Amino acid sequence: MTAVEPPLALLAELTHRCPLQCPYCSNPLELDRAAAELDTDTWKRVFDEAARLGVLHVHFSGGEPAARKDLEALVAHCSTRGLYTNLITSAVLIDRSRMQALAAAGLNHVQISFQAHDPANADRIGGYAGGQARKIEVAGYVREAGLQLTVNAVMHRQNLDELDDVIDMAVRLGARRLEVAHVQYYGWALKNRAALMPSRAQLERATATVDSARARLKGTLVIDYVVPDYYARRPKACMGGWGRRFFNVSPSGDVLPCHAASTLPGMRFENVKDRGLREIWYGSAAFERFRGTGWMPEPCRSCDRRETDWGGCRCQAFALTGGVDAVDPACEFSAHHTELVTSAERESAAAAPAFIYRRFGAAVPA
Repeated sequence: MTAVEPPLALLAELTHRCPLQCPYCSNPLELDRAAAELDTDTWKRVFDEAARLGVLHVHFSGGEPAARKDLEALVAHCSTRGLYTNLITSAVLIDRSRMQALAAAGLNHVQISFQAHDPANADRIGGYAGGQARKIEVAGYVREAGLQLTVNAVMHRQNLDELDDVIDMAVRLGARRLEVAHVQYYGWALKNRAALMPSRAQLERATATVDSARARLKGTLVIDYVVPDYYARRPKACMGGWGRRFFNVSPSGDVLPCHAASTLPGMRFENVKDRGLREIWYGSAAFERFRGTGWMPEPCRSCDRRETDWGGCRCQAFALTGGVDAVDPACEFSAHHTELVTSAERESAAAAPAFIYRRFGAAVPA
């Protein structure tokens, strides 16, 4: 068996609180309340343990991490431990003084999510009036503070026609990187799949747009591109492979191989309040469950890509087949692949239903 290497990055989900209500949010349907969140000292201990474990990057996420009043203190603590820090934010809770405070605390990078280019469409998708204008304003504060900026644009059938404008917006905002990330169907996105699924024609146009922009903007803007699995022939290596290089800590302290792993049945994920990160990373049964290739069914076990895609996504396999060990339906060799593609084509061709917005307590159509 291949030796387990130290993790490179930690996704710190500080909170599930968020003023936006995006219908594709990757948070679980059952959201952690504020009372369940780890306190400041516990998060600092987690970052200490992460640094000793070999982690290089900490990504502050949520929900909206700026909902935490101790965000600056947590950034400063990571900075003293030599950890590179990235703030993944909706930006709507940040003003100029707070961005300056975060920069002074040692923040290295900011990633702002945009729901569309058109302000009315963006605000409708995010369920937050005035959000687009606020995000553009905060992007200016990021540049003013001398921090690196990434624009994250989650794309789907209801905003893909704005992709050219989104790319131009990223350039105008001074971003050096743009993530064109088609919706991945977990959490709230799976619940809203029919409202979000693009057609194959939309996807092909988007791919051509990205290819053209990459050539045109080489040296100005790096564009990362993530396609929806439903039109793929082979699965992606989710999180670089289960328990290989990344992990995340939920607001309440559960340590997960990926943000959606809590949806898998029959698995016990350990908590930082009960056990140290090193012991969890190297000794947790949950992390060992899908590491490497020994767990794989055929045809994955014999596939020459088994150490490239690492069997694809366990959460997607379970959500679509009911089996945690099943072949990821994104793979053309899965017995469920044709059904997956057919469902995508059927849903994208039908009228989009109303969004079910991401909210505490209830899934509310609107």
